Amino acid sequence: MGIDFHSKKNGITYTTRKADNSWIKAIKDLVPIENISKALDIGCGGGIYSKALSNMGVVSVTGVDFSEAILEGARVNCKEYKNIYFKQGNALDTGLESNNFNLLLERALIHHIEDLQSCFNEAYRLLKDDGFYIIQDRTPEDCLLEGNDNHIRGHFFEFFPRLIEKETKRRHKSQFVIETLKEVGFREIQEVKLWETRKVYEGKEQLLKDLSERTGRSILHELDDKELKLLINRIDESISTNKNIVEKDRWTIWKAVK
Repeated sequence: MGIDFHSKKNGITYTTRKADNSWIKAIKDLVPIENISKALDIGCGGGIYSKALSNMGVVSVTGVDFSEAILEGARVNCKEYKNIYFKQGNALDTGLESNNFNLLLERALIHHIEDLQSCFNEAYRLLKDDGFYIIQDRTPEDCLLEGNDNHIRGHFFEFFPRLIEKETKRRHKSQFVIETLKEVGFREIQEVKLWETRKVYEGKEQLLKDLSERTGRSILHELDDKELKLLINRIDESISTNKNIVEKDRWTIWKAVK
């Protein structure tokens, strides 16, 4: 099964949120954002974080994604931002100019990539000297934290244990990420953990609807419709509150400098 990122019906699935202040603060703590004139967002999806970088003061933002269908949604999502540009491309070979960006963001990307060294080599090529590389993804340990009223994602694996192998197999261990960054030539490597607020729901019904549409959650495309309905019913029973649900996800962020 799995999500088809090239299907037009999935074109807006990654445009329905905005970057939370928890993420903005984490990035500002890691990068002198006021000094960033050109940023590159590889694996930009619907442009949520491209838009956030612009709002944070970055002068020019380029978003790259391998799916033209996803980019169509990003262009609509960011249509009011004249300083955001989008290009179809591959994270291993973007076709962009070398030594051209102060900041490169790859959020929720590297779990789709087996050849991390080639990915990191391309990042190194694209960045200016002293440029910042921000990678955000989940480690296997991040994926298996217990579910609760805030960590909704944790329930997916408790209720459907067969998803555990699929999820953890595609995730890179932190030490491997760090070692590969060093091999490529990056320095000042730092790892931080982040509980990022994904979305705030006024009521449980909004959350359950979001889940039923598999919005921005590729792992739910591993379940058929019957299984998804069962999952939603069990999450409905597990969540103890009906109002003001603050959904949070646990991430690992690696910062490196060229």
